[in-house]
Amino acid sequence: MTDSTSNTGPGRPKDLAKRQAILDAAKTLFVRNGYASTSMDAVATEAGVSKLTVYSHFNDKETLFSAAVVARCEEQLPELFVDMPPNAPVEKVLLGIARGFQTLINSPESLELHRLMIALGTQDSKLSEVFFEAGPQRILHEMERFLTRVNDTEGLHFDSPMSAAGHFLSLIKGVCNFRLLIGNGELPNEQAAEQHVQEVVALFLKAYKA
Repeated sequence: MTDSTSNTGPGRPKDLAKRQAILDAAKTLFVRNGYASTSMDAVATEAGVSKLTVYSHFNDKETLFSAAVVARCEEQLPELFVDMPPNAPVEKVLLGIARGFQTLINSPESLELHRLMIALGTQDSKLSEVFFEAGPQRILHEMERFLTRVNDTEGLHFDSPMSAAGHFLSLIKGVCNFRLLIGNGELPNEQAAEQHVQEVVALFLKAYKA
């Protein structure tokens, strides 16, 4: 009798399940232990698969790390720009984006990933670039697209929607996020978080009034 599992080819459910288990293990171990201290053997053990299976899905440690970072970013990115009513007031949309972005960047998962990438920043610029493109740059581009769409409406004008997008997202991060990153602050309560969002949106709209 032929073992049915022996014919499981690439892309079939069994392989997809193992790949996901490997990615889940990598996401956990890289953040917990850092890049240098996480081995392919450790990932295999955590995932409950053989080391050979890990290498069959990911050629090397750098490839696995890149895939894990991309997967973590995709999980964390909120649907900030999905289903936005096309005719909604700009202020209302900005408030929604600001609330979602603030929740994202101050989440424990996001803070852990940012700390890891900061530590790697001086070691491997390629890995840092993978992270930037998978997370921050995607949000920045979506913000730019939104501001381009509403440019010269409701009395607003952006000479450079990309620059304005960067200004908006940086204002939302503010001092609070920096303090959280270095372990020198606490999450704002609901009232303080909402006040920050309201102030940033008001300031942004005032700055870009035509």
